[in-house]
Amino acid sequence: MPARIQLTPHCSIQPPLSRRGRGPPMIIFVPDHLDLSLNDQTVLDPPPLQKWAEESYCVGQVLVGKHDDQDTIETKIAMVRNHLSRHASSEEHDMIGIVISDAATTAAIEAIEAFSLDIVTLVFFGCYPPQPIVGSRGDTPVLVHLPRDYEANPNNPKVISRGRNEQYSIIVYRYLHPGSFFTISSHKDYGRSAASLAHSRTLEFLKSKHDGPHFDLAQIWDEHTSLEFGPDKSVEATMATMVQEPYVNHVPTLTGGIGRERLTSFYREHFIHSNSEDATLELVSRTVGIDRVVDEFIFKCTHNKVIDWLVPGVPPTYLYIRIPMTAIVGFRGDRLCHEHISWDQGTVLRQLGLMPEYLPFPYIFNGRAEGKTYEYRVPVAGTETARKLADAKAEPSNGMLEFAVREAMDGERGDGW
Repeated sequence: MPARIQLTPHCSIQPPLSRRGRGPPMIIFVPDHLDLSLNDQTVLDPPPLQKWAEESYCVGQVLVGKHDDQDTIETKIAMVRNHLSRHASSEEHDMIGIVISDAATTAAIEAIEAFSLDIVTLVFFGCYPPQPIVGSRGDTPVLVHLPRDYEANPNNPKVISRGRNEQYSIIVYRYLHPGSFFTISSHKDYGRSAASLAHSRTLEFLKSKHDGPHFDLAQIWDEHTSLEFGPDKSVEATMATMVQEPYVNHVPTLTGGIGRERLTSFYREHFIHSNSEDATLELVSRTVGIDRVVDEFIFKCTHNKVIDWLVPGVPPTYLYIRIPMTAIVGFRGDRLCHEHISWDQGTVLRQLGLMPEYLPFPYIFNGRAEGKTYEYRVPVAGTETARKLADAKAEPSNGMLEFAVREAMDGERGDGW
């Protein structure tokens, strides 16, 4: 990975951390009082400098002091801009500016405008520009992300509604999460969901205004899964397709790994070499977003070994299963940053013969006779789920609507056993 270049205590450069290794120039303005360190490996959302470098931008960072005047900030910008323009990984491209919360002082905005020939797109996180920004090319596209309590401070600049102003174009998004630093993972204001949404919206905004960087996310995801399930499966190669601190969550079984060390261990000990040799993924549908791939697919295999990420602790049944699954895969640049994999664990157990057709129903209901025991028909299907996902007409709909509670037969547990 290319190392961070520290120009001065307040100015630094981070070359792109993507596999491509090059990208458009970006300057981020951050208040100098923020703790931007990664305190431990459980912090999966990196500081802005690393995060945008992982998106394949060549990033310069300017730390803005509370009492910095325009000349001081201009000097910092000039130093960072000059290094960005000369760095081998920085593509010839319009400059992008990112402002974090209270770095948006009037002096900072005036300094940014002094370089308006270079900085032609601006994004504000947790703050609103104290004055309109008009560059020499015309109005400067501006995106703003505000916390819910922004207006509670009467000293904050007044917000113009989403839309177009006479002087410049501005888009404003508001979030339910409070606190100006809701996108900074090391800050007490941090809100993961709001930060993730703001980041995705920023990518969409920037890539609509600039030509890239663009990546074939579907191809990268296919490469990743081929290294998990294909003939050349490899833990090391799989991890090389992921950012520095990724995570994987198999939702039904809570298996996976958080951070590089734990995820590598999980892949090595419990996943890549633990699947059946005939395991395959049948893709049903795919949606590709600005930084997401969402797949519907059918996981197929013979349960001829302990597959502990899927059915932990269950010995092999030697039955063939077809499980509908959904994968929501997040990316930063040309690497995966997370996977959320979901499926119906009930159908897994039904297909393995481990789910009875009926189970006891211990609750009071209308018509229940005293002294009787009752059971309900478990609303879980087997291989029908996979057939109907692949072909909506393959199985009839609404058959389970006829299910009902019944009196248990001779106190037996149910005829599914």
